Amino acid sequence: MEMILLALLPALMWGSIPLIVSKVGGKPIQQLIGTTIGAMIMAVVIALVFRPEFTTLAIVTGFISGAFWALGQYLQFQSFQILSVSKAMPISTGMQLVGTSLFGVIVLGDWQTTTELWLGFSALVLIIIGATMTSYQQKKDQDSAGALKKGLLVLFVSSIGYVTYAVLTNYFEVEGITAILPQSVGMFIAALLFSLREKDVKKLDPRTFKNILAGLAWGIGNFGLFVSSGEVGIATSFALSQLNVVVATLGGIYLLKEEKTTKERVFVFMGIGLIVVAGFMLGIAKS
Repeated sequence: MEMILLALLPALMWGSIPLIVSKVGGKPIQQLIGTTIGAMIMAVVIALVFRPEFTTLAIVTGFISGAFWALGQYLQFQSFQILSVSKAMPISTGMQLVGTSLFGVIVLGDWQTTTELWLGFSALVLIIIGATMTSYQQKKDQDSAGALKKGLLVLFVSSIGYVTYAVLTNYFEVEGITAILPQSVGMFIAALLFSLREKDVKKLDPRTFKNILAGLAWGIGNFGLFVSSGEVGIATSFALSQLNVVVATLGGIYLLKEEKTTKERVFVFMGIGLIVVAGFMLGIAKS
């Protein structure tokens, strides 16, 4: 029971990141810099506790994957301001699940049996349906349609960054605990590079440092995933981690008070329900 609760820690921590940065506020680049500082602090702590052996492959792969994570997170933070947390998170999660799953099938040879293929592709269909439902708008106008189109494009590129981050270490068979510290350095360096194009934004704003909390949440979630996956299995820990979309979406509606009509809420709840079910189906397929 304790390990199941620990396996739920990534969902709680990662789902809280959009809520933290939205509550703290600031520009997306301030949110990103603060988050990467917090992530680096947690990565150093985890490295000191577990003392992994760093190889050249782990350092290079981790650094590059961390840079792609920063790209994905930077654009996701932008999507929150274009759309909203409760609308962007389910779509983002759906795109990431589809991307990582297709990479696993095409490149890594996942889903080789008939049952795995049936479960996997059925899950992808549910994800697409669920993400579409969460983006439902009862009252459509030209401005909202334009915002949705822009938000989807930003989330699509964001998901490319996230998927690359997720699959690189898997493809090169680098253990997660070994990659965390190089990843955090890559995240921070990439954030600094992205900040160069934001010349009119004060980088070291008080809100930047408050957003360190989001990075600490990311690191704690990583710790929970690493420890729990060794006990309950990677399939179960992966599936449970996808519940972060529930935390973020419901938090956006009830904590951030994002406006939605009753019908839109029904569609959102049904959509995230399908995405969560699909996440568990993918977890079974992975096993």
